[in-house]
Amino acid sequence: MNLVSRFVIGIKALRQLGAEQLGLYALYQLGLQTGHYHRQLTSSLVRLNDLKREPFLNLHPCLPGLPDRYTMLDLLGDQVGQLYEQADEIVSGKVRLFGAVPVPLVLNQSQPLVDWTNYERGGNQIGGQDIKYIWEPGRFGWACTLAMAYHLSDDDRYSDTFWQYTELFLTSNPAYLGPHWSSAQEVAIRLIALAFALQIFIRSKQALPDRLENLAQAIVIHAERIPPTLIYARSQNNNHLLSEALGLYTASALLPKHPRAPKWHALGWKWLQYAFRTQIDRDGTYIQHSTNYHRLILQAALWAFEVHDGSFVDEPIPDEISDRLQASTHWLWKIVDPETGWVPNLGHNDGSYILPLTVCSYHDYRPVIYAAAQTFLKTKLLPHGSWCDMGNWLSLSPKNPQSQAEFNQYRGNQLFSHGVLQLPPHILQDKKSGSWIAIRAARFHSRPAHADQLHLDLWWHGLNIAQDAGTYLYNAPPPWDNSLTSAFVHNTVTVDGREFMHRAGPFLYLDWAQAEVVGASFTSGKNNISIMAEHNGYRDIGVRHKRIVSTLENGHWRVTDLLDGSFDTVHIARLHWLMPDWEYEIQEYPDSAEYDLYDIRIRSPYGWVTLKLGLSETDGKPLQIKNRSFKLVRAGNLLYGSGSVSPISGWASPTYGYKIPALSCILETTQSLPINLKSEWILPNES
Repeated sequence: MNLVSRFVIGIKALRQLGAEQLGLYALYQLGLQTGHYHRQLTSSLVRLNDLKREPFLNLHPCLPGLPDRYTMLDLLGDQVGQLYEQADEIVSGKVRLFGAVPVPLVLNQSQPLVDWTNYERGGNQIGGQDIKYIWEPGRFGWACTLAMAYHLSDDDRYSDTFWQYTELFLTSNPAYLGPHWSSAQEVAIRLIALAFALQIFIRSKQALPDRLENLAQAIVIHAERIPPTLIYARSQNNNHLLSEALGLYTASALLPKHPRAPKWHALGWKWLQYAFRTQIDRDGTYIQHSTNYHRLILQAALWAFEVHDGSFVDEPIPDEISDRLQASTHWLWKIVDPETGWVPNLGHNDGSYILPLTVCSYHDYRPVIYAAAQTFLKTKLLPHGSWCDMGNWLSLSPKNPQSQAEFNQYRGNQLFSHGVLQLPPHILQDKKSGSWIAIRAARFHSRPAHADQLHLDLWWHGLNIAQDAGTYLYNAPPPWDNSLTSAFVHNTVTVDGREFMHRAGPFLYLDWAQAEVVGASFTSGKNNISIMAEHNGYRDIGVRHKRIVSTLENGHWRVTDLLDGSFDTVHIARLHWLMPDWEYEIQEYPDSAEYDLYDIRIRSPYGWVTLKLGLSETDGKPLQIKNRSFKLVRAGNLLYGSGSVSPISGWASPTYGYKIPALSCILETTQSLPINLKSEWILPNES
């Protein structure tokens, strides 16, 4: 990128992100480059050595209590075996990173360690490896798994393993040396996981006084790492600020007699409140527009509320925060698939799960929803199942909910409530086919994660038929440098071979496309629902994209994409759908004047699903097509059609660092405006 381009991007970023956010980031970089943070933390270690006195290091449990063992065993039933299986894997030296397959658990580095600032300045790869693969074991999610298994089994292998691995980590990663100290967020997440694990392992026979004192000293060192660079978290005002504030808040509860505890508490509580107020919109939308991070903020809030009740119950929680968390719970509840507990793979999905306190899979969001409904909505969700375990581990069970509700009750079963269009996320359900759709129409107030405006997810009997590609990797050589953020891999329309937002970096979009719902209707008795949304991402070339999604009486879904603007101007429109990697058939109708141009059939476990693609006239204006093509791409390879394909097409990433083949259906037309693209989804007849 040349100097002029950098200057233009800098001016845009200043205008669109704001002077405060960029100013804080600039101050952070100044402190990093001048060695200020290195000097500050070196001095902090000297001060802490003078405070190694036993009364300061008495560990205090963060949670009010622990669930009854036999109650939990009864709740989990046969699924407790899954917990023991994962705990046994950890004992054998393996761990499931990002909820995927077991891999070796590595807690030490093969190369000599240097000051954390060197890694922060050196980029996000170490030895050619994405740093997240190094960070994830250091988040100590495995310690939570061992703790739960130990509490339910009293098997000393789990406590032995916890203490051995924890001591290995601390001796192999001395204070502020190495990549595990480079991010204050990673430090905070590790501190929180340790706090939960200690709640259980403090009663193990391996919890010798020297071990507890050393671990308490480690907690202090972790807490002291956070404040110097909190300015970076403030510049981001996202999950970084939330988790770092929560880490400080947790440390103040763990070591209430430590002289630094009042400062940790004051900073943590101040920025926790700020994060909840500013990162959650009044309608419940989370600032990062990611289902994965939406779950993270709810889980962080659950932990914060329980720490509050266990240590700071006299400190009032503002009503505004409770209101935002209620709205946030409703938002996520609406978008969870009722049959599986899975959600659309919306926005960044980097495998974050700060407290995996459940036997359910990484993809199952019910544990968090059930716990959040009980805490923030005072509602007990039914039916009961193993997904209730997280609430029990967080000591929520003694609380008396004010009401009960079926899990399906508040999922946006109708587009309207008392004649008023529902707040986001916009969910449409078709009772005839048993399917549902989520459509993206976001108003960005902070930098977007993905270029996914008007993206559409289709779910049917727990199957994600039209899906989001996910994330895969943040830090890798092209083409996998966070490339699945692109509009080209989302289920939407792109124009003239360009994104509808300017990608200025792996994590930065500028010239944001803003979307809104501009119309909706519901026909009583026929269950016909229709919604129209549009975005302004192509305003600079005079093109507007509208998407109309409708249920039909026969249980089909119709999606109409209309591109309009200056009549008779010629543009290239590209419609993309991403489907599962199933057996497929294609029928082409080359002589069709409109609509039925291509049928793509895929064989689901419940029968053939058909996607019909085509073009249509608009207001009786004859089609003036200069060129038209269709491609089917799998794993970056062309299966049908002709021409070049992108290596990132035809992939789906269910969790971080893991990608699987998928089918990309691409219909492209070159013609004058208006352009009217038609898609119809036909699901197997239930009768």
